[in-house]
Amino acid sequence: MVQDPTWQGLERQGKEQGEAALGGPDPKFNNRLSIALASARREGIPKSIIESAIARGQGLSVTGQALEHVTIEAMLPHSVAAVIECQTDQKGRVLQDVRYIVKEIGGTVTPTTYLFEKKGRIIFEKWDGLNPDDYLDQAIEAGAADIAADEKGRLVAFTEPTETKHVGESLAKMTGLSIEELEIIWEPNKDTLVNVDEEQAKDIEGMLSALREDTSVRDIYLNTTAKF
Repeated sequence: MVQDPTWQGLERQGKEQGEAALGGPDPKFNNRLSIALASARREGIPKSIIESAIARGQGLSVTGQALEHVTIEAMLPHSVAAVIECQTDQKGRVLQDVRYIVKEIGGTVTPTTYLFEKKGRIIFEKWDGLNPDDYLDQAIEAGAADIAADEKGRLVAFTEPTETKHVGESLAKMTGLSIEELEIIWEPNKDTLVNVDEEQAKDIEGMLSALREDTSVRDIYLNTTAKF
């Protein structure tokens, strides 16, 4: 029985398996993938979601075709800017379908990436008593632009998008910490952040759910002070 039957829950599990699969598609030789698969099976995640996630981790569709990254920029209601990242083997279909959803929820397809900064982000395993300052010299040597600790007590390093994998592997080797997440993100510029009230937040949640109905949508970045 699926403990979290919502699409967001399936999406979260799929993303975790996809990231784990970056270390290789065979769980016999990829301990992180093996753990992620065991967790997914315990939660009753459908086999199709698992297979799709593993394939995505290798940059492939379930049928073995190469996946292409597609970025769609949009302005949503309440003056909220969005950057929608998709991964697909049918670029034309995704562009048409996601743009249609944006219009259906009251948004407009228009340039918005200038309101964000594209960064590489590496999140390492949780370590009790972790102090980012203790890793500052190593982070600089590895090529990171900045480091911090997140709300879960994990070390987070930021770098240029093209250097993400190199910096992550170098810093992991220097610190002995294991990489949990390695991705390219769009971080909103602080001077462009938008405040939303409780009612608007509920409205935005509905918009995000509608966008995520398209299985090609991997990440949605917003310039709101609230986290979604």
